[in-house]
Amino acid sequence: MSTHRKIITPHMQAASKPLDRPQRGQMSENTRSYEFLGMTFQPLTRQQTIERAMWVTVDHGFRYVVTPNVDHVVRHSRQPEIVQNLFSHAWLSVCDSRILELLAKFVGIPLHAVPGSDLTRSIIENIAESDTPVTMIVGNEKAAKLTAEKYGLSNVAIHVPPMGLRTNPEAVAECAKFMADNAARYHFICVGSPQQEMIAKAALDRGDCTGLGLCVGASLDFLAGFQTRAPKWMQRSRLEWLYRLFKEPKRMWRRYLVDGPSVFVIYAKWIITSRKAK
Repeated sequence: MSTHRKIITPHMQAASKPLDRPQRGQMSENTRSYEFLGMTFQPLTRQQTIERAMWVTVDHGFRYVVTPNVDHVVRHSRQPEIVQNLFSHAWLSVCDSRILELLAKFVGIPLHAVPGSDLTRSIIENIAESDTPVTMIVGNEKAAKLTAEKYGLSNVAIHVPPMGLRTNPEAVAECAKFMADNAARYHFICVGSPQQEMIAKAALDRGDCTGLGLCVGASLDFLAGFQTRAPKWMQRSRLEWLYRLFKEPKRMWRRYLVDGPSVFVIYAKWIITSRKAK
């Protein structure tokens, strides 16, 4: 059974009329993108991504950000008809993997790792102690509440959908409706992939949502302290996956020891295909 509620101070202002997606020239954008391992990426740095996110207001028509990592690439190789549709409609698609960042570097593609948890932290720190309207679509309501309280967010609406979102279009639609009913500048959609991208795409398709959707997985769990990030040296050494495997072996072993390594096979095939196409 799903639950939803507003916490602290509800957002009571009527939503402004959504604007169309920004046209070229409305802001300084890096318009170049790269196709890599079957997915599209913008080579934005962390700071550039934050600047674009901070540009969006509650008066803008809805758009969303995706942060593909190795898991997404592997899933795309197995279910391209599902993943491609969800990710291709994103406003921004930035790399969330230091492994992908390194592989791209070998073939001259200048991707920059922008972890979703870092992006989430930066945005929330920028709006801390404010009444900026925010919604959170989460599986862990306690993490959402603790994050709001920790950063002094006073205008937050929380929705907890039921399990099994991937095969429950009605629940996905209810999430999108909640986002439309609670006009916000930022929508943190943290229910795992591809469920979170399904919600973002449904919100986009409605045409009456506002602000920016951020498909950022377990980011609120990190901010609330339910999970911990790897030490900085492990992050810089591209070993964060090893830290998460050590912390949660039962949940992460298949992702990092079985599914994840297949990205190197995908990479090799992509290089061969790219060379043949030239």
